[in-house]
Amino acid sequence: MYEVKTQLSFSAAHHLLNYNGECENQHGHNWLVEVFARGNSLNESGILIDFKTLKKELKSILDELDHKDINLLPEFQNESPSSENIARFIYYKLKENFVQLYKVSVWETSTSCASYFED
Repeated sequence: MYEVKTQLSFSAAHHLLNYNGECENQHGHNWLVEVFARGNSLNESGILIDFKTLKKELKSILDELDHKDINLLPEFQNESPSSENIARFIYYKLKENFVQLYKVSVWETSTSCASYFED
């Protein structure tokens, strides 16, 4: 089994819904997103997935979030934009083009992240 990982970052504001604490107030993060792909076989170039292609697709998704208030985006109108939900959002957008996609992790800080993957 092979696994590859790439990462990109974006900056955005959000506030959590149905939360009792400071995070119910609007605040921002410099988010770090890690994308993991897994597979048993490599292509004729000896790679699982082209980092350049994966990063390009990830960047286009993160551009939708970058320097935005995530709560105002249509995808999060009725859903709290927690790290968990943002990871799931990115995962399913990427999964459309990358069958080897395994997991997406979203870091709010250098010590706190949430991940999404399918069983």
